[in-house]
Amino acid sequence: MWTVIYIAPTAKIAENIKKRLTEEGFLIKIRPVNLSKQQYEILVPSAELEEVQEVFNSMFRI
Repeated sequence: MWTVIYIAPTAKIAENIKKRLTEEGFLIKIRPVNLSKQQYEILVPSAELEEVQEVFNSMFRI
């Protein structure tokens, strides 16, 4: 099962996040939320959620 960890405001930002987290060894999916708003969900496997959140927060200081 996949869990949303972040909603990116643009496709470019979503791809950047996917690239950086993939380089850290995580499986990442991107899914459009609403094509009219151009938002994209960043999804990770539920089993890796906590580990990905730690890395994501340290990378992006959110």
